[in-house]
Amino acid sequence: MSGERDSAPLDLNLLPDTAEVDGDDHLLIGGLRVVDLAAEFGTPLFVYDEEHLRARCREARAGFGEHAAYASKAFLCGAMAKLVNEEGLRIDVASAGELFVALRSGVPAAQCVFHGNNKSTEELAFALQNHIGLIVIDSFEEMDRIEWLVTEGLAPPRVMVRVTPGIEVHTFEEVQTGQLDSKFGFGWSSGAAAMAARRAAASPQMHLIGLHMHIGSQVFSVANFAQAVRLVAPLVRELDLEEFCVGGGLGVAYVAGEESATISQWAKAILDAVREEGITAVIGAEPGRSIAAQAGVTLYTIGTVKEIPGVRTYVAVDGGMSDNPRPVLYGSGYEAFLPRAVTAPRPDIVRVVGKHCESGDVLVREAQVPAGLEVGDILCTPVTGAYGYSMGSNYNRVPRPAVVFVRDGQARCVARRETLEDLVALEVPDSD
Repeated sequence: MSGERDSAPLDLNLLPDTAEVDGDDHLLIGGLRVVDLAAEFGTPLFVYDEEHLRARCREARAGFGEHAAYASKAFLCGAMAKLVNEEGLRIDVASAGELFVALRSGVPAAQCVFHGNNKSTEELAFALQNHIGLIVIDSFEEMDRIEWLVTEGLAPPRVMVRVTPGIEVHTFEEVQTGQLDSKFGFGWSSGAAAMAARRAAASPQMHLIGLHMHIGSQVFSVANFAQAVRLVAPLVRELDLEEFCVGGGLGVAYVAGEESATISQWAKAILDAVREEGITAVIGAEPGRSIAAQAGVTLYTIGTVKEIPGVRTYVAVDGGMSDNPRPVLYGSGYEAFLPRAVTAPRPDIVRVVGKHCESGDVLVREAQVPAGLEVGDILCTPVTGAYGYSMGSNYNRVPRPAVVFVRDGQARCVARRETLEDLVALEVPDSD
C-alpha cells in the first residue's frame, strides 16, 4: 500500500465508554465483540453504546437541570427518544417528522421544544394540536402563523425568541449559525431580536418565557459560548424573562490530536458567564453531538483493495456517503481501524471510499490502517453516532443500515436494515 507515516495505533479515547480490547486484540463494546455484531446484523452497521448515551444525558441533566434538551437532529429513532426521556431530558425537534417520532415513542409533548427557521402553518398546527411544550420563534412570519392559528381556536403556546448574537466561531462554515449573516433567528445588532421579543411579550396569542441563542455546531472553545452570553445579556436582563437557552454546538474529537471540553466543563463555563452578567433566568441548553457522536461506531465490510502504484491505495467498503455524508459535505475527518486488531500499529496509508458512483464518495481521505488489511475484513470508523444515520440517504438506491444498541452483553436492533422492497414502498403503481 502507498505512503507511510507515524504508525501509531488507534487512540482509544475516541471509542465509546464501555469499549475494551480483549486478549485477542478484538474490540468489545457493551461486552460484545463488534465483529460478531457485524456477522449477526450485517454491514454497514451503526453500533451504539447505550451506557455512553445515558451517561452523557445524565451529565447534561446534572449541568443544566430540567431545562437540558437533547438536540435530536444529531441522531433520532424511537429508541433514542425513549432513552432521552427516561434520563429526564427535553427533546429538541426541528420538524413535524422529528416531533412525530418523539410523540410516537411516548415522549410527552410538554417535553418537546420545536425549532426550525421555516416552520410551516401545518407543522405549527400539528405542534399546537399536540400541546407542545415550547416553540422557539425564528421569524416574524412564524409569529404571524402562530397568531392566526390561535385565533382559529388553538391554545396559545409558550415561546422563546431566537437571537442571532453576531458572533463567528471557528468551525465549518456550513454549521455556523450565530454570525450576522445567518438564516436563523433575529439579529442582535440590528434590533430585530428586541423587536421580536417585545412583540411576543405583547401578543395575547403566545406566552413569551425566554430567549434562545445558538452560535454554531462543532465548537471547541467554551469561551465562544461565554462571549455570546455576554453579548445577549443586556436584553436578557431588560426583559427579565424566566428562561435563557444557550443552545448547543459543543464540539467533539473525531481524530487523534483533537481535544474537546466535556459537557460538565461546558456547563460550568456558561453558568459562570451567566452569573458574571447578573442573569437570573433559568439556563437551558441543547447538546446533541456531544451526547451521541462518540457513543456510535460504524462497521463496514471491505469489498475491494485497489492499489495504484506510485499514487495511492483505495479501500472500498459497502457503505459510504449514504450513511456518512459529513466528509463530502464538510471535508470532516475520521479515523479507521480493524476491530480484529485494535492496538496494532497502522503503518499503511489508504483512502477509504464508499460504493457510490461519485469520485467524491470518500469516508477517510488518508486513513492509517494495519498491514495485512484484506477483502472481507470488517473496518470500523469511530465517532459516527451523530449526523450519520440522521443525514443518511438512499443515493444509488442503497438501503439504509441497521442500528444496534448494545449494553451489558446484550444487543438489540432498534432500527432494521432497509430492504429492496422498502426502496419502492413510496412509489405509486401504474394506474393502468
